[in-house]
Amino acid sequence: MKKLSFLILTTFLLILASCGQNEAEENDNTHANADEEEVTLKVASLIPPMTEILELVKPKLAEENINLEMVVLSDNVQPNTALAANEVDANFFQHVPYMEEYNRSNDANLVPVEPIYFANYGVYSKEYDSMEELPKGAVVAIANDVSNVDRSLALLAQHDVITLKEKTGPYYTKADIIDNPKNYEFEEVDLLMLARTYEDADAVVMTPAYAAPLGLTPKSDALLTEGVENDFAITLITREDNVDWEPIQKLAEVMTSPEVREFLEENYDETAIPAF
Repeated sequence: MKKLSFLILTTFLLILASCGQNEAEENDNTHANADEEEVTLKVASLIPPMTEILELVKPKLAEENINLEMVVLSDNVQPNTALAANEVDANFFQHVPYMEEYNRSNDANLVPVEPIYFANYGVYSKEYDSMEELPKGAVVAIANDVSNVDRSLALLAQHDVITLKEKTGPYYTKADIIDNPKNYEFEEVDLLMLARTYEDADAVVMTPAYAAPLGLTPKSDALLTEGVENDFAITLITREDNVDWEPIQKLAEVMTSPEVREFLEENYDETAIPAF
């Protein structure tokens, strides 16, 4: 009887110990889950498909306890200003040369995280069907920021419309044109005003994002296009101090997923070429 009582008591104590251990493990798991609090990640952007890509990846980030908050701004200066001022954690609207010029001009420390897609730059004209048809002295509108002046001139030089001297600084300028056979006049206008100049200029050099509202696409309507052999991919950008922050890296990961590639290929095959 004593032995039986001892065995019963021992078994009872073991059961109690096991229950206590399970309860402790459950408490540990509860505390661990409580520690994994939702993180808000603010990303500034401008227009589709940039905004659409961010909306597409938002549910994936939510699975990682990351709440993606998109901040849609109205011009191409505010996203960098907001990022440099720590008002947002990243932005998604620009290519690296544009970012580099902002850094130089504002003593900022913005850095690229991941290239996402090439916005196929093109030359468009309301009146003419080819560059050959453009008359001598035609007015060609280009964006007025230095990186896009460089990009526009490089596109025209790529197709032998003009000839540029060897680049000595970070950007081409109109002063670098050494041959302009048809004496085109290059009119520099604000990036956001390019689409409006389509009505008046003989030709406009612009990204598909600004051509799209006019019903224009690179493959169907552009007189010339840029392709992907360039440094102008639309890129996820952040600050130097948080480039290694896990939510930023998670965002870069989901923005280069097969789902995003498929979205671009199905919806923007003419205008946004995946860069990953």
